[in-house]
Amino acid sequence: MRVDEAYGRCTQITRDEARNFYFGFILLPRERRRGIHALYAFSRLCDDSVDGAETTTERLAAVAARRRDVDRAYAGSVPADDPVLIALADAIRRFGIPRAPMDALVDGVEMDLGTNRYADWPALKTYCDRVAGAVGVLSLHVFGFRDPAAVGHAEDLGVAMQVVNIMRDVQEDSLRDRIYLPADEMAAHGVAVADIMSDRMTPGMRELMQQQARRADDYFASGHMLLPVLDLRARMCVQMLAGLYEEILARLAARGFDYTQGRVSLPGRRKASLMLRSVVRALATRRR
Repeated sequence: MRVDEAYGRCTQITRDEARNFYFGFILLPRERRRGIHALYAFSRLCDDSVDGAETTTERLAAVAARRRDVDRAYAGSVPADDPVLIALADAIRRFGIPRAPMDALVDGVEMDLGTNRYADWPALKTYCDRVAGAVGVLSLHVFGFRDPAAVGHAEDLGVAMQVVNIMRDVQEDSLRDRIYLPADEMAAHGVAVADIMSDRMTPGMRELMQQQARRADDYFASGHMLLPVLDLRARMCVQMLAGLYEEILARLAARGFDYTQGRVSLPGRRKASLMLRSVVRALATRRR
């Protein structure tokens, strides 16, 4: 399979499975956009291969298979008919993508298999670092950067977006017996597991969600410090992605953080408006 064809398949996966991300990626130059699509497609492959397995043994085998995929991609010896790995290996070579955050991403997928509760924020932060912060760092290498401080800001932006995901998906996750809210903070606000499982939106639950929102805001503040070190097109992309998730957070706040009202989503018209605003803000940000 030709590399262009492989990238085309990754683009299709991103378009079909990640509308929010796809919108933001449009702002990147073609080569960097394709590199991001390859990263997303591999991340999706990790998730789908585990979700599609029926037993714990099969899920662990799927994670082991993804680790072998990473080995192949970094060795440049991928199957000739695997579009995701062909594109990923090319992106790794083209953009100098480091191995450590790729391994961390797979570690996060494995972590999800054995953990469905988190005792405190440090434990949950480890998970967020792996499944989202690592993606931020991988993406940063595709965007291109010179300032070493950018790595920490990219990681923090990924964590901010993951906290918003957690807040948005409380109800959906509870149906899979998963609670991604720190247990000690739940207890401090008088929120029981049974409250979440039975969709009881108590005053304590609202306070707990407000605490998560403040946390997300803090990580977004660090993430925004990434913008001045990126070139214009990457800056527009990151501004767009951050804006999408901050808008989701704002809509959650507007409904009093009541997760029982259904999953928050953004209509296409609003995404287009955010894209335009991102371009304007990116143009107004002076590069360091």
